[in-house]
Amino acid sequence: MSEAALAIRDLRVGYGGIAAVKGISLEVRRGEIVTLIGANGAGKTSTLKAIVGLLPLRSGQIELFGDSLRGVPTHGIARRGVALVPEGRAIFGNLSVAENLELGAFSKREPAALTARRERVLRLFPRLAERLEQESGTLSGGEQQMLAIGRALMSDPKLLLLDEPSLGLAPKLVEQIFEAIVEIAKGGLTILLVEQNTRLALETASRGYVLVTGEVALSGDCAELRRDPRVKGAYLGEDVSA
Repeated sequence: MSEAALAIRDLRVGYGGIAAVKGISLEVRRGEIVTLIGANGAGKTSTLKAIVGLLPLRSGQIELFGDSLRGVPTHGIARRGVALVPEGRAIFGNLSVAENLELGAFSKREPAALTARRERVLRLFPRLAERLEQESGTLSGGEQQMLAIGRALMSDPKLLLLDEPSLGLAPKLVEQIFEAIVEIAKGGLTILLVEQNTRLALETASRGYVLVTGEVALSGDCAELRRDPRVKGAYLGEDVSA
């Protein structure tokens, strides 16, 4: 088994008196795509926020390539190579595409490396190359999602966290975004994917975890999860009564 890029052990986080994540454990190995699936409120986004330090841990451990992230501030986690593309994209709408990309490289600004990363992002998302000087708030939803992913890649991450990349996008744009995600993974980047489109998530990732009210209910290879009657009935909309 390859070394884990991300290892979570008995993670518990919450909001005030509400427990959002109730002791989950999971692993993402180097260079693979792993998906978290589940209904709204299952704890998927809370898990991602805990990884990057936006939610404090009540208990448990998060390790990045064997080193604990517990107590490390969010900017320190980013400098260690974790990049989050949040739900809703959170781009700077009053700044240009080029300026948003530059902000993504705040911690790694060597000119030659910066140029190489930007060129790679623009090859991955040619639409952004056509709109470099355009104000980002005027982009379509799909283009904004491309920009959010591109901005994260500008930090040269070791682990990419994607929160609902297909949310609100037309099917054709969803297809383009996920083709790019697969291409990114081929380059060796480790990806943890939260995605509302369960079928697409299970087709894209190699392994998955099903969260139900803050706990891991199922886990395994995505091919196995697609065949599981519980996943078929609850998340794929298939009739399993026969």
